[in-house]
Amino acid sequence: MAKAKGPVKKALTKSEMYRDISEATGVPRKNVAAVFDEIGVLIDRHIKKGAVGQFTLPGLLKVRTIKKPARKAQKGVPNPFRPGELMDVPAKPATTVVKIRPLKKLKGMVN
Repeated sequence: MAKAKGPVKKALTKSEMYRDISEATGVPRKNVAAVFDEIGVLIDRHIKKGAVGQFTLPGLLKVRTIKKPARKAQKGVPNPFRPGELMDVPAKPATTVVKIRPLKKLKGMVN
């Protein structure tokens, strides 16, 4: 593992990130970019419709898909922002959302 550098004061761009990883590991920049592209493809294959629905980047994070069911329209619901007033809530179609959870190693980096 490469020697840790100091904290980053300004967020790195994609090119700067590739260069930094390339210099730290001795792997050509083009290969570093190819690895990131392949990670993107792997995530896509894991979370697309009909797939397992989750992807874990070991030690760092877990990407999951959550299926939210459709919601029917409601009439005469109390308005939480104006007590005593009623409102209509429109119907919502079923959706799939992406949730990303940090794992133990990533949480430890913050503390």
